[in-house]
Amino acid sequence: MERRVVDAGGAILRVRFWGTRGSLPRSLTGREVRKKISRILELSQSYPLGDAAYRNAFIDTVLPFALRGSWGGSTSCVQIEHSDEYILLDAGTGLRDFGNQLMKEKKGAPAVFHIFISHLHWDHIQGFPFFVPAYLPENTINIYGCHPELEEAFMRQQESPFFPVPLKSLGATIRFIRLPIGESFNAAGFVVDTLLQNHPGKSYGYSFAGFGRKIVYSTDSEHLAGVDHSSFIHFFRNADLLIFDAQYSLAEAELVKRDWGHSSNVIGVELAVLSETRHLALFHTEPNLDDEDLEQIEEETLEYSRIFARDYPLKVTVAYDRLEVEL
Repeated sequence: MERRVVDAGGAILRVRFWGTRGSLPRSLTGREVRKKISRILELSQSYPLGDAAYRNAFIDTVLPFALRGSWGGSTSCVQIEHSDEYILLDAGTGLRDFGNQLMKEKKGAPAVFHIFISHLHWDHIQGFPFFVPAYLPENTINIYGCHPELEEAFMRQQESPFFPVPLKSLGATIRFIRLPIGESFNAAGFVVDTLLQNHPGKSYGYSFAGFGRKIVYSTDSEHLAGVDHSSFIHFFRNADLLIFDAQYSLAEAELVKRDWGHSSNVIGVELAVLSETRHLALFHTEPNLDDEDLEQIEEETLEYSRIFARDYPLKVTVAYDRLEVEL
């Protein structure tokens, strides 16, 4: 069961999350499924579930999301939907799910894809060899990034012995576009800006402004205490949606996994409020966390947001696979 987060006002711009985990994919275990079933049966004791309407109402209104659904386990891939051309942020395993769904809906009709890569760590490119549209000759795929090794990374992961189909054998027209750091450029109707972020091997955040909306994608970025965050506050300023790396708790980020290149839910709330962001989507979640853990993180983040933001109406969501946000 999916949740939808809707922001009203103006023309609709839809953002779909196809992969939200960090580092590596995960799947539900049998133990986790059994625990969900046990809890659902416990909650259902006083409900007349013999009728389909009652069952649906019970699922939709009584069960928390952690029981009626799942945060999922695919790695980073987000879609900005606004036209017949497709904008995708990173190419983790969620890209495979996007491609498969597109094939069902469009039956392989020719398309243009714009894929923006934050950095070249494997969890952000590993879905591309399994992206079905890349095998179709009438498609065009533009892959953008700031790293000089952008094309090389995509080529090497499809070389023997890692994968049987080399990049040059794919049917689609594939272009690699090196982006100027710190300079605005236009792509698919958006003004796009980049920002260097603190992550091993360097990562880059993206800001997409267009159609009366601003979307910021800032994953794999560490924000240390005592460091000047003014460049990020400026970059995030007035975002309608901020997709923010929150892989660790504040304690983990500061004490245990310092210099690992990731941030926390607490820092995400603070930067979102200071930049007057409207909706914060916590992203790149730790693969060791199950649905129950992420439900607790969402509750704790909402409580911290109420305290820190005071009267500022910040919307907070822990992003999950197949989440749709309408702006």
